[in-house]
Amino acid sequence: MARRSSTVVLMCGLPGAGKTTYAMGLVQRGYVRLSIDEVVWERLGRCDAGLLLPPAEFDRLKDEIRREQLVELVELMRAGRDVVVDYTFRSRAARDDYKALVERHGCRWELVHLKADRATLERRLAIRNARQGANSVTVSAELFNRYFATFEEPRDEGEQVLPQPPS
Repeated sequence: MARRSSTVVLMCGLPGAGKTTYAMGLVQRGYVRLSIDEVVWERLGRCDAGLLLPPAEFDRLKDEIRREQLVELVELMRAGRDVVVDYTFRSRAARDDYKALVERHGCRWELVHLKADRATLERRLAIRNARQGANSVTVSAELFNRYFATFEEPRDEGEQVLPQPPS
């Protein structure tokens, strides 16, 4: 019997766009979720209002976790599991790398881009930054501004664009 081919959903959007909320809906349907934020939380411990890391330190840790989760993604695809990759995917190059990896393993990818305007993102982040939990890793104003300035919005990449979900 042939093994089932996985579907890998690549979430794309700025912090606060609703990626995790969407991804958790897929988890309820049987997808395995890969999240950098959750691993950051596990490694650095808990604090009262999320985690606030200097941007360079957060980037270093994210890169380390991403490498580990790439190995996990390949293992999940080989096992025929559906996966949702709950990352920002702020560059086209990163999205293209993941899509190529998925295709090399004979699996199917979907790129889901959640869009929200800056005011909505900032409002949501203010609420999220005051919470505790693995999905409430604090995003400083400096880090958000850098993400906002460098985010490469998907265009003609096979993306499914979802409008701003209600808050």
